Formats: sequence, C-alpha cells, structure tokens
Amino acid sequence: MQNRNTQLDLAFAALAHETRRALLEQLAGGAMRVTEIAAPFDLSLNTISKHLRVLEEAGLVTRRIEGRDHWIEADLSAIDPGLSWIDRQRRYWTERREAYRQIVEAAPQQSKKRSKPHGRRRRTR
Repeated sequence: MQNRNTQLDLAFAALAHETRRALLEQLAGGAMRVTEIAAPFDLSLNTISKHLRVLEEAGLVTRRIEGRDHWIEADLSAIDPGLSWIDRQRRYWTERREAYRQIVEAAPQQSKKRSKPHGRRRRTR
C-alpha cells in the first residue's frame, strides 16, 4: 500500500502546478517532441524539461528517445488510484451530507413535539 500511496502523492503533487496541467492538456492530442511542447510557453526549454521530469517521475508521461528527439506522451493511468480515492471520498461525504440533511429536517419537528409553551415568569428579588 505504501508504494501505491507514494505514487498517488507524486501524481497529485505533479498535478498541483498549473504549468504541468497545461503540459498534460497539450499532450492530449498525442506524443510530441519536447521542443514542440515548449513552443507555446514563455518558459525556457530547461524549465519545461524540469516540469516534464516531474510528470515523468509521477508516471503521468512517458518518454521515448529517437536520435536527438525526445518524444513525450501522456499516460494518465497513474491517476487512476487518485480517481478511485476521489470517488470513495465523494460517496462518503455525499452519504454524510444526506444523513446530516435528514437530521436537520427532522430536528424542527422533534423540537415542536418536545417544546411546551412557557408562561412568563416573574423575577423575584
């Protein structure tokens, strides 16, 4: 379980940066050379390469080297454990919210049944 959690942590950490998310969106169309990936960004090739390495370490992209060209391709299977975790959390909190809603809706009815009209009390000194 530790390795799976570590991979999940790496994937979430990689996705936490907007540039890396933009790189993944760009790779949705298929494999690209690093220079093509870097072109639309106002960042150095070195900076893009560092972001790609983070994505690669998280298992979100794969690299294929052909001669001098490095081809990068998205592999989003690394986020499958994260999606499963999110689904479990969503189910849990949806159930909790529904249970809470039922309690809140039932509360006014219970308090009406329990409450009795109180007359005014006189204060004694």
